[in-house]
Amino acid sequence: MAKYEGGCACRDVRFSTDAEPMMAGHCQCRHCQRLSGAGHASFAAFPEAQVTMKGKVKFWDYKADSGNTASRGHCPNCGSMVAGKTTGMPGILALNLTSLDKPARIAPQMIFFNGEGQPWDHMDASLPKFPGMPPM
Repeated sequence: MAKYEGGCACRDVRFSTDAEPMMAGHCQCRHCQRLSGAGHASFAAFPEAQVTMKGKVKFWDYKADSGNTASRGHCPNCGSMVAGKTTGMPGILALNLTSLDKPARIAPQMIFFNGEGQPWDHMDASLPKFPGMPPM
């Protein structure tokens, strides 16, 4: 059994990794708000080579505020967003924390793009906040 496992809502897509997350955080950018249907999305970043994906993931690209190309991976059957990546951090795969089988095992450590947050999206005030992507 892998250290971290998860997948989409219909279980057509499954992923697993034995790696520890490189970082975990809440993103309040407008793209994440629209994709999550909430005030933020929560991710953990892993070395992509250490994540095993089973099932088909459909990635689509868009131009991020940084100028990099961001990609979001969804299950083509149920539409669940399970992963993301960016040309600004090659070799890194961000997994949606809520797509983990046990999402409470990884706690977000920061909030990024907090300047785009909605006033009703109350985040943990003790977490460090960044106006964009934090330095990695």
